[in-house]
Amino acid sequence: MDPAATLTPVRSRIRLDPRFVVGIALILVSIVGVWLVVQSADRSTPVYLARTTLSVGDVVRDGDLTLTHVRLGEADTHYVADGAIPEDGLVVLRTVLKGELLPQSAVATDATVNVSAIVVGSTSTLPESIDAGSLIDVWSAQVQDDGTFAPPVVLVPGASVVRVVEQQGLVDAGGQDVEILVPKGKVASVLAALAGKDAISVVPATGR
Repeated sequence: MDPAATLTPVRSRIRLDPRFVVGIALILVSIVGVWLVVQSADRSTPVYLARTTLSVGDVVRDGDLTLTHVRLGEADTHYVADGAIPEDGLVVLRTVLKGELLPQSAVATDATVNVSAIVVGSTSTLPESIDAGSLIDVWSAQVQDDGTFAPPVVLVPGASVVRVVEQQGLVDAGGQDVEILVPKGKVASVLAALAGKDAISVVPATGR
C-alpha cells in the first residue's frame, strides 16, 4: 500500500436533513405571515376632526382642525382626508361637534355651496333645544280660500339653523323668526309659502 495514500484527507459529504429545511421554511413563512397581518392592521387613514365645535357658516382651514389616523375601511371616503382642504378653506353647512370626524357632507367650498339663507317665521314658539347649528324640519300648512289651513306637510327636511332671531319689543306674539339654510332647489317653495301666508312651524329634526 502506498504510504502517500494514507495522507490524503477524506472529505465527508454534508447531508442536509429534510426536516431541518422544512423547519427553516416554516419559520420564514411564519415571519412573513406576521408581517402581513401587522401591515393590514395598520392601514389607517389620516382624516380631520373638529378641534372645537364648528357652527354653520364657519370657514375652516387646516389650522382649525386636528389630523388623526383612524381605521375606517370603506367609510374613509365619507370624511375629509389629509390634503383635501383648499387654501380658502371649507364652509361648514351643519354643526360639527368638538372631537367629531369632519364629514364631507358637512362642508363645501364657496363655489359649491348649494344653500341659501332665508328667515322664516314660525307660528309657534321654538323649542328651547333649537339653536344655531341645530337641524330642523320646516312644516307648512297651506292657507285655503275659506281661511282654514290644509294638513301640514314637510316643506324643508333637515335644514340647518344659522341663528334664532331675537324678538324685538315687549309683546310676545307667540311665534319666532329663525334664519335657516335652505337647499336652492327648495328656495322657491319656501318663498311661495311665506308670500302665501301659510302657517309655518319649525320642529327639531329627528333620526339624523
